[in-house]
Amino acid sequence: MATIEFVIDPFENEYLAVLGGHLDENYRLLERRFGVELNNRANVFKVIGDALHLPVVESVVRELYQHVQAHRQLSAEDLHVIVQSFSQDLTQTIDKNHTDLVINTKRGQIRPRGQNQRIYIENMLSSDVTFGIGPAGTGKTYLAVAAAVDALERQEVRRILLTRPAVEAGEKLGFLPGDLNQKVDPYLRPLYDALYEMLGFERVAKLIERNIIEIAPLAYMRGRTLNEAFIIMDESQNTTIEQMKMFLTRIGFNSRAVITGDITQVDLPRGKMSGLRQAIDILDNVKGIKFSFFQAGDVVRHPVVQRIVQAYELADSKSRFEQSVNKPVDNSIIATE
Repeated sequence: MATIEFVIDPFENEYLAVLGGHLDENYRLLERRFGVELNNRANVFKVIGDALHLPVVESVVRELYQHVQAHRQLSAEDLHVIVQSFSQDLTQTIDKNHTDLVINTKRGQIRPRGQNQRIYIENMLSSDVTFGIGPAGTGKTYLAVAAAVDALERQEVRRILLTRPAVEAGEKLGFLPGDLNQKVDPYLRPLYDALYEMLGFERVAKLIERNIIEIAPLAYMRGRTLNEAFIIMDESQNTTIEQMKMFLTRIGFNSRAVITGDITQVDLPRGKMSGLRQAIDILDNVKGIKFSFFQAGDVVRHPVVQRIVQAYELADSKSRFEQSVNKPVDNSIIATE
């Protein structure tokens, strides 16, 4: 066991009270999360535990205190996000420069939350095609829309195009009323939500009216060549092999594409292979294409979501193992030998 002591400055009783939370519940959360003992007297902190964990806990406490200084509050979501960003890999040195990588929007700066989000943003900024693959809640779609808005604001592209396959998620909705746009809007709602948050309702409406932002189902992409555009395809696990190839070959000059998806939530008919699964296999070494993979630990929603994803991943791995163990032996091969 090792020990580390540090002092938080400038000393403000009000800020320290917010930092600790009711009955020091925030400190107790840090103890459970990092497996340490955390004590403090005023602004002097003492941490006891694994030597690898101690500098990380210090960094977390300082980051939380800076957040309290800036915002005068510390919500449960902010606490979870900050703790999560520092607990990705305790065996590596915390990269102090990760906060320099930001995406600028009208509503403020968006910073990566964790190492995998940082790699994802770097890939989007440096590659022609970026794949973001992982479970729900890891920021794949949100960060892609943010990068698209940033590129549009800096006039790197002339328009944004958002698309996704119109596949029902495990249930038959039947006839949907309205014109064609009204029928497909429910499938594209997550993309609208991210745009509204970053640009506001009125500006998004004006940009859509001027065709600077286009939101359309994947079927509308066939036969087009998309130049000077930032193109995002969401829910790509529900593309067929033919649809994925069709989409990737739409990319024109001075365009960038981001493809997001979760290969554990495929809603295609049984027997249909996901175009995303095949793309992972055959495009891995293609120049100009980068892959970013997220895990359950990257989930930035409510902490229970992370535990749900981990439980499903564990169940899926057990199922695959049992299938491999119980796979019948082909006796005909043995007989011919």
